[in-house]
Amino acid sequence: MSRLAAPLRASSRALGASSKVVASSTSRALLRPAARNATRALSTTPARRGAAPDPMTGELFTLPDINPNNLVIKKNTNPKAPPPSNQLAFGHTFTDHMLTIPWDATKGWGTPTIEPYGPFHLEPSSTVLHYAQTLFEGMKAYRDDNGKVTLFRPDMNMKRMNNSAQRLALPTFSGDAVLELIKKLVALDKHWIPQEPGHSLYIRPTLIGNQKSIGVGPPNEALLFVICSPVGPYYAQGFKPVALYGTTEFSRAYPGGTGAYKLGANYAPGVLAQKFAATKGYAQNLWLFGEENYLTEVGTMNLFVVLKKPDGTTELVTPPLDGMILPGVTRDSVLALAREHIAGQKIPDLPDNLVVSERPIKMAEVQQAARDGTLVEMFGAGTAAVISPVNKVGFKGEDIHIPTGEDGMGPLSRPIWKHLTGIQRGAIPSLWSVEVA
Repeated sequence: MSRLAAPLRASSRALGASSKVVASSTSRALLRPAARNATRALSTTPARRGAAPDPMTGELFTLPDINPNNLVIKKNTNPKAPPPSNQLAFGHTFTDHMLTIPWDATKGWGTPTIEPYGPFHLEPSSTVLHYAQTLFEGMKAYRDDNGKVTLFRPDMNMKRMNNSAQRLALPTFSGDAVLELIKKLVALDKHWIPQEPGHSLYIRPTLIGNQKSIGVGPPNEALLFVICSPVGPYYAQGFKPVALYGTTEFSRAYPGGTGAYKLGANYAPGVLAQKFAATKGYAQNLWLFGEENYLTEVGTMNLFVVLKKPDGTTELVTPPLDGMILPGVTRDSVLALAREHIAGQKIPDLPDNLVVSERPIKMAEVQQAARDGTLVEMFGAGTAAVISPVNKVGFKGEDIHIPTGEDGMGPLSRPIWKHLTGIQRGAIPSLWSVEVA
């Protein structure tokens, strides 16, 4: 099968595919059966169609879904000039337009509108301000040397966004419809996409509950909106491996919670933990779980550990999607590329004797591998940085040193990063790149 077709296999394994969890202790019996089943149901159920009772008969009728044909475009009459690319700071500059789509519990999804970027009018009683009824996605658009604009695996973001909406009892929607509208927004502001290597347009779809009354429950009003921000490379001066603090003081997620969903409420509690790690001289937290200190995520990224096995093979390890791990698009892409390599669709410079494991891994295993010299590398994976190498983990007063190359990367992260960014830039053909007409 060609490389063009291969990513489709990965997409079918992508979001919400519950990996087997090896329950080696009470604290790693992570999810109760009911919680596991709930996670699986949320992950595999297609976006529900809203329904409301008929005021006369009481019978349920289907509410309107998002319809791209109803799009209204209100162009910005005072557009800005995009700043020089070398002055971009991540998430500080926004394009001329945004997309908004209102939702009402009795009317369904309303008219999609592309309008000038600007403030919202929200009532002080809006439920998002009181109960954190908000979720978001992070995705990117790229412009190649010929001016072609593409999105990277946007279907994955739409699936995950619907999963998050279900978890918060917010309205779900047609992912295909929202994707079509995002394409129109990006096309309108495509001149904001920097063309320099490593640059892109960061896209932030967001959904909030904005019911105008205080009360805990599914809101009767919601707003889906999308804003865009031109961004440069995460490591503008080259890769800089980060030092992590293996935190036992704070937890990112727990069984039956919301760790597997991209919710605003998951991020605010991490700010204090980040500040705490910084006071100890570390850049980010390595989130651990349970008495056995199982590795889960790093900062706001998925985690990978590379080990040399006694039989000479190299093992690429990442924690399984057990309900606490966010099913990252970059995580899935790294795993898919590694598995394609093993299957014979070779990636240059990636080791041949490679095995991929989605399994639990403890800090004790990482410590022992460092002592034995079998710890090859560790890195995070996410939309913003793509790959973020790690050179040190502080844990209970001890620094575990992680090997890195002269360029800051390792023998697996380097070729995977090159190949993945090659797809994103359009240098390597792939069905993962979706063209914006």
